[in-house]
Amino acid sequence: MKTKITAVAVTFTLVLVAASFAQENDEQAEPASNETKQLWCEYPGGEGPGAGKHIVLIAGDDEYRSEEALPMLGKILSVHHGFKCTVLFPINPEDGTIAPDYQKNIPGMHVIDSADLVILGLRFRNLPDEDMKHFVDFVDAGKPIIGLRTSTHAFNYPKNSESPYVSYSFNSREWPGGFGQQVLGDTWVSHHGHHGKESCRGVVNENYKSSPILNGATDVWGPTDVYGITHLPETATVLMHGQVLDGMTPDSKPVEGKKNNPMMPLVWTRDFESKSGKVARILCTTMGASTDFESEGLRRLIVNGSYWCLGMEDQIPDAANVEIVGDYKPTRFGFGSYQKGLTPEFHNLNK
Repeated sequence: MKTKITAVAVTFTLVLVAASFAQENDEQAEPASNETKQLWCEYPGGEGPGAGKHIVLIAGDDEYRSEEALPMLGKILSVHHGFKCTVLFPINPEDGTIAPDYQKNIPGMHVIDSADLVILGLRFRNLPDEDMKHFVDFVDAGKPIIGLRTSTHAFNYPKNSESPYVSYSFNSREWPGGFGQQVLGDTWVSHHGHHGKESCRGVVNENYKSSPILNGATDVWGPTDVYGITHLPETATVLMHGQVLDGMTPDSKPVEGKKNNPMMPLVWTRDFESKSGKVARILCTTMGASTDFESEGLRRLIVNGSYWCLGMEDQIPDAANVEIVGDYKPTRFGFGSYQKGLTPEFHNLNK
């Protein structure tokens, strides 16, 4: 999955952070090597509507390969649309490699402080308080967020946790449903479709078919199943519903019966009023596996959604450029299926 240099003139900013590595997480051990480690990726802003805006994409799920999908999306947003993009990864502190199943370490969380938008691909993270604070401050400031797939259950704190951010946990009672339910719109509920056997097609809600977020977002299909959604507030705007299909190919037929009558929400927007009193624009979809993003329509929906979240909906084109930058050969979802031994450098633009 090595990336080719595109014809677009871009300059990659190498992030060298070995000196600050221990400061990022006092629970970490020193890297096995004394060599300088690149622990995240930066794709520079350039010409285009996104010039001057900074998007931070945070990978960190152990099943749906967000560590592959988010660098791909970051490159599209940078190269084709001019946004500066920073991609953060879960990192094994012993060797500096990307380790989606290492749930307590995402170096670089401080870069959120300068972000205009955050895109999440998280699942059951339990980050050190000093790192988590950057994200919580972003939420409290009322800034926009896009949540993908398992980000509805992004955080998981043990019951005996003394963290001040324990209410962000997906099963919080203090803040029901935690970050997922309170900010994105729902927490983890269920696999509504049969996981691994029933794929998903996005069906546009006719009531909102004129939304600019849906411009060119046609033929949205993915091999991941539809999630159960039961807590979504009535004030949310459901742009797409998830149609459960009876197989794992785009031409599979819809399942008959209750699973599709009614269909579950698949893509929605909502407003979230933060502690600061500011109202954040939120976009969430329960699609988002790396294999889902082979769908051009889904890639375009997230690009359009980034414009909308930033108040730039009048600049969303009829069909935004979502051509993949370099090669993209996503790994099928599954626990432990990630490519071992890779470092963030693997996802640089010049690879």
